[in-house]
Amino acid sequence: MENKEKFIRVGTTLYKIVRRPLISGDYVEEKILWSYETLRQDYGKNNLPDIEKYDGFCIIPDHVDYKQVHGTYLNQYEPINHTPSMGNFPKIEGFLAHIFGEQIELGLDYLQILYTRPTQMLPILLLVSNERNTGKTTFLRFLKMIFGKNATFNTNEDFRSQFNADWAHRLLVLVDELLLNKMEDTEKIKNLSTAGDYKIEAKGKDRREIEFFAKFVLCSNNEKNPIIIPKEEVRFWVRKINPIEKDNIHLREQITKEIPYFLNFLLNRKLSTQSTSRMWFSPSMLETSALQKIKKYNTNKIEIEMATYCLDVMERLGQDKISCCSKDFIDELRNTGLRVDITQIRNILKDNWGIHSEKNGEYTFYHITTDGELFPMKKKGRYFEINRATIDKILL
Repeated sequence: MENKEKFIRVGTTLYKIVRRPLISGDYVEEKILWSYETLRQDYGKNNLPDIEKYDGFCIIPDHVDYKQVHGTYLNQYEPINHTPSMGNFPKIEGFLAHIFGEQIELGLDYLQILYTRPTQMLPILLLVSNERNTGKTTFLRFLKMIFGKNATFNTNEDFRSQFNADWAHRLLVLVDELLLNKMEDTEKIKNLSTAGDYKIEAKGKDRREIEFFAKFVLCSNNEKNPIIIPKEEVRFWVRKINPIEKDNIHLREQITKEIPYFLNFLLNRKLSTQSTSRMWFSPSMLETSALQKIKKYNTNKIEIEMATYCLDVMERLGQDKISCCSKDFIDELRNTGLRVDITQIRNILKDNWGIHSEKNGEYTFYHITTDGELFPMKKKGRYFEINRATIDKILL
């Protein structure tokens, strides 16, 4: 009987290489644990098949010049199942124009870097829309189609689990319906997005350190608060995705056929940007109204009330600045039902707003009465001058 089965030994562990069938009719290659006893039962102890032997696993991501073996180590990073070739890709081109809109060149740069420089850190890409049929999930599937087993779908709970062996060595971690509303969730994803090394842990196994290069692509139906993004954070790229005008039920099949042509385009395309930060893109390039919306929602409530008060007074007076001291805000904020102390006010003014220069003398503070009227109050003491540009940054 002709032997078509393949076995490998990595370290002291035996694996059988199998091809698992998919609904689409394709196959995906997998390594499953095997035993020598089963091998002897199948082949007889005197007729065992050849077994390739490796000292261990390594993880070396590469799509252009992929090598399955590095020295005596077997690469756990998987080759992608597409060979670049000449051709047009109108369906992919139109779909990506819908996803990235006016930032299409940045989007193409992002995908090109993913393909040609997989170890380069990239921003956390978050697609949001509270409307349906926008193509957010299709974009995640598109990335999965290109990068295969090197991309994996996670749930919100996966980030909170201590076990991460199933995703820590992937190129892409994809999350549909993101909702992480705790600061520690944000901190974990932020830290991972710029981590060079990471502890991988599986059930029943010791933790070990690996080189970490995963990128995060997230989707959410919540435009205001899918994840906590502080206003000083620069690691997120958030895009609001509009509904697709005309639905195409065959888009997935059409896109799949065009992937080899698209990869050839990425191989030969000149990047429109140069590396200006550890995550390649400068923060100013990634600034969008969708990002500002999330940052605004997550800004400290006391700070928002202070900024709203300042803007209200400036607009009523037709001025670009107002004068006040820290204590002046206390009564104004207490009228909104907020509990606040002088230390919080000072910290916001100095640390968040960058207002450090104080003047000593007379100034006019404007109290907003319960019926909404401005009541000028002559005061004397050490006061700050707050300008409109500072307030506009806070209120975005």
